[in-house]
Amino acid sequence: MSEQGARGLLRLVDELTEAAARCGLEVRREKILREVGYRARGGACRLHEKDLLILDRDQPPADQLEILAEALRDRDLESLYLSPAARRLLHTGPEQG
Repeated sequence: MSEQGARGLLRLVDELTEAAARCGLEVRREKILREVGYRARGGACRLHEKDLLILDRDQPPADQLEILAEALRDRDLESLYLSPAARRLLHTGPEQG
């Protein structure tokens, strides 16, 4: 991937992270420990009456985008400004975005 493409992915990660926070999700970037035999990847959850979104800080931006898109896809985002690229990603998924 080109440097420009990587910067674009990082901008989308930042944009969707901000959108998640405006939707009431507390976004946390954590180091997710991995053991042999399973694959942890982060995602949305509820803990002590808080809606959380855990992102593995060591994952590539494309994987973080996938997790963000999954968490935001079913939320009402109409009142939020999102770039055309972010809206396209939420409607089509990361593999076609």
